[in-house]
Amino acid sequence: MKQTTSLTRRGFLRRAGAALAASSAPMVWIPNPAFAQTSGRGRVKHLLYIRLSGGFRFPAAFNADVGDELNPFGRASGRAPGTEWGVGGLLARAPFLEGAAGQALRALGMRPVPEMANQISVVPCVDHEPLSASADGNHGTALERWYSGSVDGPVGFFTMIGYGLRDRMTPGQVSLPPFVLGGAGMGRGIGKYAAHRPPVLAGEGFDRFRVQGGSDLAPWARAMADRADAHMRDRQHPGLRGGIDAYIESRKATRAYGEIFASDALKIGSTSGPPVDGLTNRQLADMLGDGGGARGVRLALRLFHFGSPAVYLDEGGYDLHSGEEGSLPARMLNVNRLISGLEAALKALTHPAGGRYWDHTMVVMGSEFSRTTRGQKFNSARGSDHGGDLATRFMSMPFMGGAIPRPGRRLGETRASDLKAVGKVYSYRSVLKTLMDGLGCQHDEFFPADPPFDDLYA
Repeated sequence: MKQTTSLTRRGFLRRAGAALAASSAPMVWIPNPAFAQTSGRGRVKHLLYIRLSGGFRFPAAFNADVGDELNPFGRASGRAPGTEWGVGGLLARAPFLEGAAGQALRALGMRPVPEMANQISVVPCVDHEPLSASADGNHGTALERWYSGSVDGPVGFFTMIGYGLRDRMTPGQVSLPPFVLGGAGMGRGIGKYAAHRPPVLAGEGFDRFRVQGGSDLAPWARAMADRADAHMRDRQHPGLRGGIDAYIESRKATRAYGEIFASDALKIGSTSGPPVDGLTNRQLADMLGDGGGARGVRLALRLFHFGSPAVYLDEGGYDLHSGEEGSLPARMLNVNRLISGLEAALKALTHPAGGRYWDHTMVVMGSEFSRTTRGQKFNSARGSDHGGDLATRFMSMPFMGGAIPRPGRRLGETRASDLKAVGKVYSYRSVLKTLMDGLGCQHDEFFPADPPFDDLYA
C-alpha cells in the first residue's frame, strides 16, 4: 500500500525553523588547496629557461627526422642508445672538443650532443594556441605569448614563479629570488603580483658590484646600530611595531643580499677564485665558453648556489631571413657547447642539499615560434621566414635534467612530410604550468584551462 505524508502548518513551521537555525549556525570555512598537479611536483629545485631568440628553426635541431625541405641540414649519426627524438646534424658539430684543449674538456665530462642525446627529452608539438586556425608568426605578439602565455598578459612567467613560491620562504633564511637575464617581459607584474617581480639584470652581472649601506661597518658599529633599532622599536605603541619590525627585517635582508651579491662566486668574469660546489669560475668558462648566452648560464649556476629557484636568459639571434644556410651552423656552436657543457657541469657540481646539481635542475630551451620555408629548403635569400603554417607553429622544445625520470623520449610526434601533429599537442601555457609544478609553485590561479601534463615526469 502506498503511503502518503501529510504536513500540518505547525509541523511545517517547526521544520522551517530548524532549517533556518542550522543555516544560521557559525561555520568554519577551510580553503581547499587542491589543484591539478603532476607526479613530479616539487622535484625541481632550479629551472634554467633559455630563449633561442628571434624564432628558431626547431626541425633542423630537435625534430630532425622530417623531410629535407623542413630540415636541410641532415640528421646526426651515432645517436646515444635510447634516444627517440630526431637529432639534427647541426647538433653534431663540436670543434670545441678537438685538440688538446678539447681533450681537457672531455676529461671534465663534456661530449658531443648526439652522444648524450638520451639525456634529453623533446616535446615536438608545443603550440601557443592549439585551438587557433593558424600559427602566430608575428614577432611582437608571439613574444608576448612567450613571456606571459597570452598577448598583453599582465603577469610574466618569472613573476608567476616568484608569486607561486611565496609561501616557501623560510623566516630568517636568505634565498635569492628568480632572476631574469634578458627580456624584461618575463618579469612584469602589477597589483598583488608586483611584489614578486624578479630582478632583471643586464651587462656584466655582479662583477662590478660593491655592497653599500652598512655592510662595511665594523662589528661594534653594526651592533650599536642594531641596538638603536631595537630601542626605537621598544618605545613605540605595540600596534605600531609591525611596520617597524618589517623595516628592521628589510634592512637585514638588504645587508644579506648585499653580501651575496658581493661574493667572489658571482664575479664570473674573474678566473682566479677557488672552487664553488666543486668547479672554479675558470673551469665553467672553459666548459661553457664566453660567447652568446654562456656568461648568463655561468652566472645562473652561481645564483643557484645561493638558492635562486629559476634563471631566464636570451641566447643568440636566429631570425635569419637571409643567409641561414651558411650562418646557422656557426651560430649553433654556441647552443651545442651550452648543452654539452651544462650536462657535464651539472653532473660535476655538488648540490648543497645533497647529490649533484643535475639531480635538482631542469634546463629548457624554446623560442617565440619556429620557422618556415613554405615547402622549400630555404627561401629565395637562402634563409627562412615565419608565418601561419605548421612549420612556424610547432616549437620542438628540449628538456634535460635529473628531474626527468626517463630521458631520451619524444613526447608527441609530427608527420615527416609536413609537420602535421600525429601525437599529442601541448599548449605553451601547459608547459609553463608543468614547469611551475616541478618547482612546487602554487599555480592554480594561472591558466585554469591549461593543466600541467605528467608525461614529462611519469
